[in-house]
Amino acid sequence: MVKRIVRVLVAAALLAVAVPSANAQQMNFIRDAEAENIMRFYAAPIFRAGGFDPKAIQIHLIADRSLNAFVSNGLNMYFFTGLIMRADNAEQVMGVMAHELGHIVGGHLARMDEKMRQAQKQSIYAMALGALAAVATGNPGAAPAAILGGQQAVMASVLSYSRTQESAADQAGLKYLDEAGISAQGLYDFFKILEGQELLAVGRQDPYMRTHPLTPERMAAVQAHLAKSPYTNKPLPPIYAVMHNRMKAKLAGFMDPPAQVMRKYPETDNSIDARYARSIVYYRQPDLAKALPVIWGLIAEEPKNPYFHELKGQMLFENGRAAEAIPNYQQAVDTLPDNALLRTELAQAQIESQDMSLNKAAIANLEKARDIDDDNAQTLRLLATAYGRDGQVGMAALIQADLALGYGRNGEARVLAERAMQNLRQGSPAWQRANDIKHAAETEKQ
Repeated sequence: MVKRIVRVLVAAALLAVAVPSANAQQMNFIRDAEAENIMRFYAAPIFRAGGFDPKAIQIHLIADRSLNAFVSNGLNMYFFTGLIMRADNAEQVMGVMAHELGHIVGGHLARMDEKMRQAQKQSIYAMALGALAAVATGNPGAAPAAILGGQQAVMASVLSYSRTQESAADQAGLKYLDEAGISAQGLYDFFKILEGQELLAVGRQDPYMRTHPLTPERMAAVQAHLAKSPYTNKPLPPIYAVMHNRMKAKLAGFMDPPAQVMRKYPETDNSIDARYARSIVYYRQPDLAKALPVIWGLIAEEPKNPYFHELKGQMLFENGRAAEAIPNYQQAVDTLPDNALLRTELAQAQIESQDMSLNKAAIANLEKARDIDDDNAQTLRLLATAYGRDGQVGMAALIQADLALGYGRNGEARVLAERAMQNLRQGSPAWQRANDIKHAAETEKQ
């Protein structure tokens, strides 16, 4: 469900994609079952080639039209929607994934952090030398010149290190692509997209260009690899193109101005991708009378497509028809029972339907969703609501305490944990969890 956008703080890439800035930027993360599953499908063979369980590295989507991607905070890979929408095919996205995996395997994030600490020390040293030069020569103008020269030397050192990391990530990525049996042509084609950014002023360049220095040597290295790789001309199975075009159409439908979407996917285009995008635009306008027949037609063609059912459920739910949305959400969950997002959406419709007979089913869906993905605050908020409606005061307080602790509201977490303990059977797993939260909140407060 692309419409759910959460504002969070994320470290921004600086100098190299693997480097988080000390200044966090506020970014819009989106959660969407279809887009996330497609990106994980792309990543699975590449991650396995790098020696990782495909589930070990988390892929996050950021709602931003810029062309960018980076790794940060351990095994986390971030993609801007602008990069996905600019990519002509899955191979280009997979090429970027392989490159980013090279940063993770190479430990570039930690190494660049150390390099930046060294650079900061050198910069301070340069300022001190500048001050000494001014005193020694009696010329106040000597200080700025010395400081500038020292800082330029430091920046040159950092940029040189960054270019070295980029080349190393390229080489690792090319290896992973070969081991996965995937052509590196996509990575080269993505570089060609970046090449067009070089003549732009720095402020107008996409972030990926500024954080991934592109050099002729890097381009030549990928070309040399393509000349000898047995997979250069090996096409991906057709399913990749189907998924990529669907994902782009969906993202465009939700994120681009309606007029722009209609120009790209005019009503004369009867393809599934075009109808998918248009159905979303109609629903956004909002014009449910036009949106529903389009999504009905798509479901008629692909009755087991969980994402078409999810979209119809979303259209109905957000127009105050929660009870009518339940069968479509249920169909999506029946098709993909291990998808936490779909279960959370189904549970939300069950709760909002005001049918108390569905409350226990909502709790079951939310508990299953939490078992699969324990990092979704929306799941926890709904679970607290459902437990409260069910009269389970202790469980509702426990879930709220868990949420408060996750947000760093330690005082609130402690109070809620104590309330949970008063209403839960002493020694039970839930009581013990509340006790753990209480102690964690008290410890972190000190």
